[in-house]
Amino acid sequence: MENQERICRWRLILGQDTQERFSAMGGSGLTAQQDLMDQALAAIYNQTSAGGFGNGGPGAGHGPSNPQITQWLGDVRSLFDKELVTVIQGDAINRCGLKQLLFEPELLENLEPDVGLASTILTLKEQIPKGSKDSVRYYIRKIVEQINRLLEQDIRRAVTASLNRRRHSPIPSAAALDYKQTISRNLKNYHPELNAIVPEHFYFFDRTSTTAANKWTVILDVDQSGSMGESVIYSSIMSCILASMSSLKTRIVAFDTSIVDLTEKSDDPVDLLFGFQLGGGTDIDRSIAYCEQFVEIPAKTLFFLVTDLYEGGNRAALLRRLEGLKTSGVTVICLLAIADGGRPYYDAQMAQKVSGLGIPCFACSPQLLPQLLERAFRGQDLAAFQKEFEKRKR
Repeated sequence: MENQERICRWRLILGQDTQERFSAMGGSGLTAQQDLMDQALAAIYNQTSAGGFGNGGPGAGHGPSNPQITQWLGDVRSLFDKELVTVIQGDAINRCGLKQLLFEPELLENLEPDVGLASTILTLKEQIPKGSKDSVRYYIRKIVEQINRLLEQDIRRAVTASLNRRRHSPIPSAAALDYKQTISRNLKNYHPELNAIVPEHFYFFDRTSTTAANKWTVILDVDQSGSMGESVIYSSIMSCILASMSSLKTRIVAFDTSIVDLTEKSDDPVDLLFGFQLGGGTDIDRSIAYCEQFVEIPAKTLFFLVTDLYEGGNRAALLRRLEGLKTSGVTVICLLAIADGGRPYYDAQMAQKVSGLGIPCFACSPQLLPQLLERAFRGQDLAAFQKEFEKRKR
């Protein structure tokens, strides 16, 4: 990188007050585009100008005007990469007191879709003005569609591959005869005199796996305390994808100190997300006790506990309940977080105890969910998957 470019970058990072010092070091002035960048960044990171959005300085008291903010958002989107835009707009909301304007339709139309911001909006959803509800739902739907494009095909492929409905059964049934397999495997037994194949062995599809009583059950028990915002979004979208697959029975339950069964809302991920009440305490043991009623065939039940494991109820009872599920044959997985990045925040001591029960307990990026599902359905070693995942992160 050229020296002048380095100086310009540091000048943009450190702000307008450092211009004189950088000029003394031989730095040239900013280009027109860099000057626009400088103004956009100063609007939120320059602490001496009340966030840069107001005209009156610290004592103005009337807050930023909507036209200024929407123009600023437009400038930011045109000047910076998409990844930086989400960071900058998040900082603007957190640092400059823009939460009161977050539900303005003009502002939402200009916001770049971002999972972190969506979780903030869902936390504040009770404060949404009536006139902004459609704009808020549209913004949340944009996030949902974006994540859906990322996950849906891979999740469907993973489930279909692991629950192969074309597997064979030793039980003979004329209605379940696999003609293609039977003919191809017995071609060597063709009799010219009879002008026919005389099969030595017949192949039949396993129809039992398609009956309601033999379907896999997937239960997502999701912590809706305030720290779990992003995980709630990814869990909701995954549950809606799974619920749309006829080969599975899917339940989704939300909990804090109370329990809400949201399964009936799983037709629409946006409706499902608005069914969550982000914030509050946790009683994980109580929520698992509620979910136990949906375990019909333990060996065909996949139970996801999505929580940071900060238990507000009885910790010893929680461990006993998890151990009971595991011992009964249920595949239990604890996801401390489902998020794209950042250090997960969770109760490390409790996570260690849960792992000691033979229950994998880790944070997972959404892109790894299809692999996790496929391995779980196939009955593969999830502890090995966890170690592989942790090794990849280093």
